[in-house]
Amino acid sequence: MSSSAEKKSKRAELVKRLEALVPKRRLDAMMEEVDGRALVSSLPAEDVYGTIVDVGLNDSTEVVQLATPEQFRTFVDLAAWSRDRMDPIEVLHWLRAGRGDDEEEYLHKLKALDIEIVELLFKKLVTLYDLEEDPDANPEGITIETPEGKWLVELSLDGADGVALRQLTMDLMAQSPFELSRFLEAVRWETTAELEETAYQFRSARLADLGFPPMEEAVKLFAWVDPAKYAPAKAAPALATQESFVAAAFAGLDAHERNVLEAQVRYLVNSALVAEGAEPGDPPSIRRLSEQARDYLNLGLEHLCGGDPRSAAEVLRERPLKLVFQIGFSLTLQLKRQVERLASEPGSKFAETWLTLDDEAAALQALTRRRPLKALKVPGAEPVPFRWRRELGESEALLQKVRAQRDVFGKLLGASPAEVVARFGVKKFSELGAQRLFAAAAAWAYATGAVKVEPFDRSQLDALLEPGGKASGLLPDAMVERVLAPVRAELTELKRRDGAIEPEKITLLPIAGQSLL
Repeated sequence: MSSSAEKKSKRAELVKRLEALVPKRRLDAMMEEVDGRALVSSLPAEDVYGTIVDVGLNDSTEVVQLATPEQFRTFVDLAAWSRDRMDPIEVLHWLRAGRGDDEEEYLHKLKALDIEIVELLFKKLVTLYDLEEDPDANPEGITIETPEGKWLVELSLDGADGVALRQLTMDLMAQSPFELSRFLEAVRWETTAELEETAYQFRSARLADLGFPPMEEAVKLFAWVDPAKYAPAKAAPALATQESFVAAAFAGLDAHERNVLEAQVRYLVNSALVAEGAEPGDPPSIRRLSEQARDYLNLGLEHLCGGDPRSAAEVLRERPLKLVFQIGFSLTLQLKRQVERLASEPGSKFAETWLTLDDEAAALQALTRRRPLKALKVPGAEPVPFRWRRELGESEALLQKVRAQRDVFGKLLGASPAEVVARFGVKKFSELGAQRLFAAAAAWAYATGAVKVEPFDRSQLDALLEPGGKASGLLPDAMVERVLAPVRAELTELKRRDGAIEPEKITLLPIAGQSLL
């Protein structure tokens, strides 16, 4: 192997090791390398950016200073935009981080930025006074007068940002006072909208070169494909202990195939970022959509492999990665369509509120999102993407449970549901909720042996704490226990804490005369 090829191979191995490290350790490794500048410049700019943002810009200035001017421009492209609007303060922060001991290197980074970016920064952060038109201009803020006496530049920032803005102005002045005057003339007369549009177009073109497709191409990632057309001839049973099909696929590929696949995964995540309207430089969005892509790929691979991870690598050799993703997504889309059909069936909803218990209602809400998700049975937890076939099966079984609960609510509400709901003194059914309505009926059945769909009598509260109850056979036992268990827990806690149960403090059970229903 030639010296050049050997050096290239070692560099590739080092890059691989860096990718396996946590961000802070990865940053330290970059600085510990004998030729840190060569290492940083050999990495994709977006990877270096991700490490910087994970660690924090203030703790990563040395790496910013080691970056090439082109990498630095990418950092600004990723960090300083929110849709089609540029944040001048963010640009200033990166310029401040990029300033090191090597003034020439810093100026190369500054010149790498589109002139429209620098003009926008001044347009938004300074006030210009033409001393030829207004020689008596004397603003109260911090000002800088240009050498030829043409312009007075008033800085709108103070603190560290103000120092950075002043230093940037002095940098431009030191390069060429004449050019600075022309620059400020352009800043004065160019409109913010035109500058921002031009800068945004340049940025969009560079992002496309980095693998961020235009919106019309990106949204195709979430196109429907019929999973049945790609089902294997023979499916293996769902695994008891789930093994990642994505990990199995990568393990079964050779080094070259893995490198190709990693590039494809990167493009796929970039497409998802664009399709979801997320910012390419937003780390939380990148993490969320990377995990989403992993989960859809895992679902698609499990489907195509028939549940056998040993064939995952071969599937990826035969099928485009985008298709695998689309199959995984389409499997969840099938569930969403089932929920939509369920919603259209008579008796499934009353006044747009699902007639089902809270956990099932949360699951249905998650399934009807634009990208169907799986609700977690953890209070306050955000829904997550589906990852395994068994999870899809569990959700399909949940739909059957919803139909059974719907039948129970149909009997409770009878032929005049609006009249029944009116007994609870609410203006909208959503203010009461299906579960609290059922809790009232279950409480009456438990305490008295009779089903009443109306607010519970406070004089009967102690009966709910008695063992056994009288509800057996009147309503589905599992539903009664599920709903009344937290009610009894709330009553017990109120009694322990206050010595008596005050109906006004009960939240899970509608009480007659209670003002907060």
